[in-house]
Amino acid sequence: QVQLVESGGDLVQPGGSLRISCEASGSTLDSYVISWFRQAPGKEREWISCISVGNGKTYHEDSVMGRFTIFRDNAKNTVYLQMNSLKPEDAGVYYCAADNRIINPQAMCRTKLFFGSWGQGTQVSVSS
Repeated sequence: QVQLVESGGDLVQPGGSLRISCEASGSTLDSYVISWFRQAPGKEREWISCISVGNGKTYHEDSVMGRFTIFRDNAKNTVYLQMNSLKPEDAGVYYCAADNRIINPQAMCRTKLFFGSWGQGTQVSVSS
């Protein structure tokens, strides 16, 4: 089973940018569907973005569409989430999740239940 470690979380000002990483060990990520989820204090963990295998098609939650980009670097066995035009409501702990059994990413990658591997999370704060 793949192990995941997130990094790159930080405090940024509204309107700023940040790139967070999800590095894998124990297996190569190129055969895994990867999603990013976010959990704000007192709220449920919510889906943000995902990337499929093969064609690398990506999907984003509506509130981050056009601002966030998810992409892979297979040579580094890492998936990134580039976040631009950050807003205070983007703050939270960001978790990456991976699974190699997801056959329909568009339908399934939004659901925590379908992911067997999770990282420990990285904190993103957005404040002036």
